[in-house]
Amino acid sequence: MNWDRPNLFTLPLSPSADDIDGLNHTNNAVYVQWCERIGWAHSEALGLGLPDYQRLDRAMAIQRGEYDYLAPTLLGEQLLLGTWLQSGDGKLRMERCFQFIRPADGQTVMRARWQLVCIEISSGRAKRMPAEFCQAYREALEPGRSAG
Repeated sequence: MNWDRPNLFTLPLSPSADDIDGLNHTNNAVYVQWCERIGWAHSEALGLGLPDYQRLDRAMAIQRGEYDYLAPTLLGEQLLLGTWLQSGDGKLRMERCFQFIRPADGQTVMRARWQLVCIEISSGRAKRMPAEFCQAYREALEPGRSAG
């Protein structure tokens, strides 16, 4: 695979009938849902799941999302979703990137990027990342970058 970054977190997936729109390809909104699915799976693999977010009263919320739809995907096609953490300031912000590839032809079908901000769940206000976040995310950040 021609990934934009080595050592990323991947998840295999195929569009189901519910994912297909009137143009007979995967609806763009579904790609956004897939970003959320793999983002959570990656966070859980790093040791931070929803119960941890709730216990700490902190979450990484999407402040900005950018999606580049590069090629359509069809019902039942095998896809490989990839995600990685690109950067973080160790205080409030972090960036998560995505690349979706169709293994059959090696085509990148989508690239996306989220700018994330740490919030206090109970108030919705921006708050400093807790130590647990910095520790879990530090290892996953791009080489040469630090989460705290």
